[in-house]
Amino acid sequence: MPEILVIEDESVIRAALRRFLERNKFRVAEAASVSEAKSNHRLERFDLIITDLRLPGAPGTDIIQSCGDVPVLIMTSYASLRSAVDAMRLGAVDYIAKPFDYDDLLAAIKRILRERSAPAPDSGASPATDPGVPGMIGSCAPMQVVQERIRRVAPTSATVLITGETGTGKELVARAIHSASQRADKPLVCVNCAAIPETLIESELFGYEKGAFTGAASNRIGLIEAADGGTLFLDEIGELPVEAQARLLRFIQEGEIRAIGAVQSRKVDVRLIAATHRNLKALSEEGRFRPDLYYRINVLQISLPPLRERGRDVLRIAEELLRDAARRHERPALHLSGEAVQAITSYHWPGNVRELENAIERAVILCEGTEIPNQALGIDLDLVDVGELSGPEHTLPPDTRNTEDPSEDLSLEEYFQRFVLQNQDHMSETELARKLGVSRKCLWERRQRFGMPRRKGSSEESGPGRRSA
Repeated sequence: MPEILVIEDESVIRAALRRFLERNKFRVAEAASVSEAKSNHRLERFDLIITDLRLPGAPGTDIIQSCGDVPVLIMTSYASLRSAVDAMRLGAVDYIAKPFDYDDLLAAIKRILRERSAPAPDSGASPATDPGVPGMIGSCAPMQVVQERIRRVAPTSATVLITGETGTGKELVARAIHSASQRADKPLVCVNCAAIPETLIESELFGYEKGAFTGAASNRIGLIEAADGGTLFLDEIGELPVEAQARLLRFIQEGEIRAIGAVQSRKVDVRLIAATHRNLKALSEEGRFRPDLYYRINVLQISLPPLRERGRDVLRIAEELLRDAARRHERPALHLSGEAVQAITSYHWPGNVRELENAIERAVILCEGTEIPNQALGIDLDLVDVGELSGPEHTLPPDTRNTEDPSEDLSLEEYFQRFVLQNQDHMSETELARKLGVSRKCLWERRQRFGMPRRKGSSEESGPGRRSA
């Protein structure tokens, strides 16, 4: 049974973490500070150390040099995520933002322990022990499922259907499958079905013979034939007209195509990967997509999560995009400000990775120094001023700390509710958000979720669009 050391000065949070970890079959030891951890425990015996970044006496990063090869997972509030990134440069294996999702925390712990126990590359281990897929960033639970399916399906010739919202990276998944397949040295032909007019889609896909129609002055092979031996990626397949769907179905069933105006069909060896942001099953029930084609392409489905459900992956992707954009625009090394980090991790990103990429590109162009301010991103968020929130002096005052008995069976959500109820009469919304390490928008959203609206007549309104005086 893996053993984990939790270093957290807030006794309620420490007790909640202990109960959560023990329910998931981990042995747990505790400490309230780095000095206590060093004095009371032999650090090398643990499989993982989880520590808060801001601790009395010394920061959580001070444990890194004392624990040998034991991985260290940093916990931090949204207000100091920049510091967490710096902590990883000091040797922390990963970080997770407070208030965190238990599923994200458990996924991070399992991934870290799995990577720690994996054989070294020269020990003859199978490449399958690598938890990631080249070219893809993400370690949240949904992305681990995606990467595992890519690894399993890539070596085969099975048809794959990729689903997900616009901008989630469906073409990236298709390229990853092709690159890991036995067809990697053959062509990958990508077709956006929504970008080709209905009148041209069949001739583009299947080709045509000279004289087949007005303007057909010579023979032309189609995109399917161009992918012979390789992979055909049909993006937005739900936009195909019904007539083209019928011809595509025959290609899938028989492995042959017939150009427009041709008499003979010819065999082709093409692996098909399709993608859509639409519900093809619903479209087939409405008669707008052939049910037989839907069942033919839905051999193995890979569903991509939207960016808002990927937890801390968002910041990793943002920093990779920032490095790439800075390189392309010949800018020196840039980094995100605290407010920019909070904006990126709090925003819902309806346009997903594509929208994030555009925001980062915009920020690199507009930024005058080496730090990316929130304003340059163009994200419309009501944020507390986090520039002054990273210091150790921002701790709960004596009359608000440890007001709960640590022995109570409190989850972090229950702790949040109780803290707000006990302190909202003498603290403003901005002060409450600061103490909890979240933005005012996040505080407001949690109030709505838990049915705890700010009472009328208080010094501040509860909506996310108001700031304290």
